[in-house]
Formats: sequence, C-alpha cells, structure tokens
Amino acid sequence: MATWTGTPGVRGGSEAAQMALLTFGAIGITFTWGIEMTYCTPYLLDLGLTKSNTSLVWIAGPLSGLIVQPVVGALADASTSKYGRRRPLMLLGTALVAVCLLVLGFTKEIVGLVQADEEKAKRPTIALAVLAIYAVDFAINAVMSCSRSLIVDTLTVDKQQTGAAWFSRMSSVGHVVGYGLGAADLVGIFGKWMGDTQFKQLTIIAMVFMVVTNGITCWAVTERVLVAAAPSDAKGHFQIFRQIWSTILNMPPRVQAICRAQFWSWLGWFPYMFYGTTWIGETYFRYDVPKDAVASGDMLGDMGRIGSTSMVITSIITLTAAFVLPLLVESPDRKSATPWMPQSMSGFVARLGKYRPNILTTWIFGHLVFSAAMSMAPFATSYRFATFLVCLCGLPWTIAIWAPVALLGVEVNRMSAGDTSTPPQYRRVSHNDGSIDGEDEDDIEMLSAEDPMHAPEVKASGELSGIYFGILNIFTTLPQFVGTFINMIVFAILEPGKSLDVGVGHGGAGAGVGVGAGSGDESAPEDSAELTRDGPNAIAISLFIGAMSTVYAAWATRKLRYL
Repeated sequence: MATWTGTPGVRGGSEAAQMALLTFGAIGITFTWGIEMTYCTPYLLDLGLTKSNTSLVWIAGPLSGLIVQPVVGALADASTSKYGRRRPLMLLGTALVAVCLLVLGFTKEIVGLVQADEEKAKRPTIALAVLAIYAVDFAINAVMSCSRSLIVDTLTVDKQQTGAAWFSRMSSVGHVVGYGLGAADLVGIFGKWMGDTQFKQLTIIAMVFMVVTNGITCWAVTERVLVAAAPSDAKGHFQIFRQIWSTILNMPPRVQAICRAQFWSWLGWFPYMFYGTTWIGETYFRYDVPKDAVASGDMLGDMGRIGSTSMVITSIITLTAAFVLPLLVESPDRKSATPWMPQSMSGFVARLGKYRPNILTTWIFGHLVFSAAMSMAPFATSYRFATFLVCLCGLPWTIAIWAPVALLGVEVNRMSAGDTSTPPQYRRVSHNDGSIDGEDEDDIEMLSAEDPMHAPEVKASGELSGIYFGILNIFTTLPQFVGTFINMIVFAILEPGKSLDVGVGHGGAGAGVGVGAGSGDESAPEDSAELTRDGPNAIAISLFIGAMSTVYAAWATRKLRYL
C-alpha cells in the first residue's frame, strides 16, 4: 500500500468559497479552449494554410486527449513531490499554455524577427502557428487532467457530486465570458497596446485567465503528499502505458459502465458540438432566405450572426442549469448535508424531499432530452426551430459534463477509502499477468454490503484517480474518431462533392468546450452559400444518428442501477 503524509484541504470560510476556489481553474481552461477552437481556423486560413490541411491540424485535439490525459494522470499518481501530486504539473502545464498562446497570437512578428521577407516567412509562420496549437492542446490537456483529479483527491465521497457541479459551473462561466469578450470590439475598447487585432488581444486575455485562475486554485488547495507509491508490476520503458492498459482491462464493473455510457453519449454529442451552428445557418439558407436574396452580399453575415446567437443563448442556458440543477439532485451519500444553495432555494429544495432525483436518473434524463431534441433535426424547416432545438440541448449538455465526472469521482473515492458501507464492493485490480495478490481470480466475487467482514481489500484506489480520469477521457475522445468516419459516409452519400472542412474535435471537450465552436463554423458560411435547397440536409441526418446513439447511452447508463 502507498504511504502518505498531510491532509488535503481548501482555503475558504464556507463550502461555496471552498468549491469555487477548488474549481476556479476551469474558467481559464474553458475560456482558452473556446478561443482556440473559435478563432484558430480563420487565423490559420489567413496565414495561408489550405482548408484540407487545417482539418489535419485539429487531429491534435483527439491525439492529446488519447495520450496526454492518461499519461499525465499516471505520472501525477506516482509523484512524490513535497508540493503534492497535481499542482506542480498544473503549474507547469499552465506556464506552457501561456507561452504558447503568446507565440500563437504573435507568430508573424516572431518569425519576422528572423525573416523579414513576407513571402519567405509564410511557411515558417504557418509551421510555428501549427506547432503552437499542438503545444497548447497537449499542455491544456495536462492541466485539465490534474484539475479533475485534484477534486477527487481533495473531496470526500459525499462532496464529489458537489465538486463536479462546481467544475461545470466554472466551465460555464468561462463560456459566457469568452463569448462576451469575443463579441466585443477589443481593439476599439483597449486600443492597440495589447495587439492590433482581435485575435492577438484574445490570446493575451486567455493567457492571463489561465495563469490567474489556475494559480488561485493551486494557492488555495493543500494536497496530501505521497511518500511512497504502492509497488507496481509494470516495469520497463513503457511502464506507464502498461499500467494504463492494465487498468483499462481490469476496471471495476461500475467504472466500466460509466465509460461505456460516456462513449455512446459522446457519439451523439460530437456532431452536435461541431456542426450544430453550421446546421442552423444551412437551415436559415434553405427555408428562411427568399430565393431572390441568395446573391445578397449580406447573407453570409446573417448566417454567422444567427449561428453566434444560438451559441450565446445556449451558453446562458448552460450557465443557469449548472448553478441550479445540482441543487435539485440528491447527493450520492444520502446522509450528507444539503449542499450550499441560495437561501431563496433552500425551502423549495426541502419541500422536494425524497422526490429529488439522484445523479444517475438525472444523467439518463439528459440522454433522453438530447435524443428527443436531435431526433427532430431532419424535420426542422425553420432556423428558429433549429435554434430552439440546439438551445434546448444546453440543459443535457450541463448534465453531460457534470454527471459522469461526479459518478467516476464517487467510485474512485470509494475505492480509495475501501468503503464497505455502500455496495457494490470491488474486485482487486489484477496484475499484468492476470493474477491477484493472495487469491485465485476464480475465488474473487462481488460482495454485498451484508458481508463486510469478507470484503476484499481494494488495491485500485484514489492513488489511480489520474489514470481513471484519463481513461474516461479516452472514452470521450474515441467517439470523435468514430463520429468523423460516420459523418464522412453520410456526407459522401447525401452531399457528394461537398467539402466538409471540419476536423476532428478536441480531446478535452468533455470539460466543457463551447457548443458549435468547432473549426467548421468558420468555413461554414462559404460552403453553405453553394448548398442546394433540395434533398435531405446531411448535417441533420448526422445529428439524428447521434440522437440514436444517445438512446443507447441512456440504456447503458440505466445498467449502473444493477451493478
């Protein structure tokens, strides 16, 4: 077993202050994700990169999600730093993000110091910008991995749902602030002392947000220190990857079920996130714009404005739901005290009493609401109805970025405590050869709470929270690859010859990336002007397929009740 020293804690005089400080870094993470995803595609196109190559750039997202989060999680799990396991890596990742944001915003100026000839500087400028995007993706995934695990390490079982809810709230705040600043004329407001373009000023603001918000979280949190890690059978140069693979193969049943539900859920969310506002623009073009106005020079501007409006509305709904919904949901530990809430809501919540749904029921409800909304996409014949459907998904989106994190945090924390008071008990995590300490694998059974004296000692504990959240992110990222392949087929059949210049999404999307802020939104107006008004809308069909996968996700989530 691992040995520890110290006690985890968070500064703050109230639970609300402690939760806000613990999750404050989510504001900077979400704000930076949104700026990168919304502005980097037009920025790269402006530098001279082709659309097809721009799509390849966004492979950085899922690659970083697949590799960085589980690897950084494993490294942090084994860290014996006197400052804690998560915060040193959070600060290192934050510093790298800050530097790379500056490089990204001022790429032309940096290259210009070496090469004054604009034509000769073109390719090095593009290469440096792409390198900066990759570095930002990988570094911010490291920060996100550590910030999620920090919540699990710091809070007890009964506070895991509250912690995940506050992370969702801070992410929503990041969305709203990001959209608000993105819509403002920053050059007109601040002048040119921070840069002569909107993008340059936003990269500086994102850098400040990352440093300040994550710095506050690291200052506010005290971690317990790992003195000596538990011995591991994974040896050699690929020890971390063997450990990750072994953990995936031997996940406890409930953790497996959470990851399975997450996979099918994100198979539905992927087309919504990256094509949603583009679909609204196409619907506007198909059904709402008079035919004699097709050649109007302002049509593309109208499409962009309508898509941006849906993003703002959705972010407001998400922010409101993130603050209100967790107060109405029962804590995983029913004995725990009622979480912090405004005085005006306490009476209403008290009257709900036993009728408050638990988080599992809430997640299933979120799946079904999203499925119902997106299953109507092929039947939308008005951009107003399309906007309504997209905005309606703001509620299940709040649940989607909160519920699985909370449920996994509860499971990891129970394993860490060797909790025998709440079923189910867990099998021990086996070694790479499949053996289990002291017993035959055939003799290990799932034990109920009625037999606590014979419950097996749990080896898979909170020591591995980083790996488990990295694995959850793998099941969030893989659907983006699968979804891209499915959407390629749909577009090839329904709109042959049309170029869908939307790359694969970001691996960190599970933390709360902005709805419709994918790279496709920037190229959509240009392509949409050539779309026919006849035949089925390919994006609507993709959204419908996603809705069907989320129906299966609801069924997979329901199975958690019986494990």
